[in-house]
Amino acid sequence: MYRYAKDKCRANQSLGKGGLGVSESRCLGRCENGPVLVVYPDNVWYQYIDEEDIDEILESHLESGKIVDRLLIK
Repeated sequence: MYRYAKDKCRANQSLGKGGLGVSESRCLGRCENGPVLVVYPDNVWYQYIDEEDIDEILESHLESGKIVDRLLIK
């Protein structure tokens, strides 16, 4: 999944405010929700399961500015 997310972000740099980046890390304080995707500077945290979830986050949140409620970590 990490490689997929990195490749998708690299191919869609125009969607990000200042570009997109993917960083692999250890626990970010929400390990029970992992894997997670964080959108900065919005500070919106998502849990994802598969490639379709990553695509939906990129298309809905970054392209259209709409939160993906079903994947949102509250």
